[in-house]
Amino acid sequence: MRGSLPLKDIAKVVRSKNAGPFEITFDIILKSREDYEAVKASGVITKQLISKLYDVPTQRIITFLYFDAANAIKATIPRPRPQGSVGENRHARRSTARSADARANPVAERRTVR
Repeated sequence: MRGSLPLKDIAKVVRSKNAGPFEITFDIILKSREDYEAVKASGVITKQLISKLYDVPTQRIITFLYFDAANAIKATIPRPRPQGSVGENRHARRSTARSADARANPVAERRTVR
C-alpha cells in the first residue's frame, strides 16, 4: 500500500510523558521495521514538524532523534509552564490531541513476508 496512512495505523505506541518538571518527551514506536524505515526515509516527522505542532522554536527542542534499535522517534521539548503550575493541564490536553492527529506520509509499499 502506498500513500498517506494515519500514524495510529502504523504506530504501536504514541505517548507523551514527564521528563521532569520542565520538559515533556514524546515517543512514537512503530509496529514494524518496514514502517519505521518508511517514515524515517519520508522526512515527514521532523524537528520542524514538532516545532510547528507544539509552537516551540526548533532551537528550543531539547532532543529529536530516530532510535533505530527500537523503531522509535523521540522528541523532548520544554514545557510552556512548570509541571503542576496553573494552566499546565491545558497544554497537556492540546499536546495529546495534536499527537493523535499527526500523520506519517508517505509510507513505502508494504510487502507480505511468508
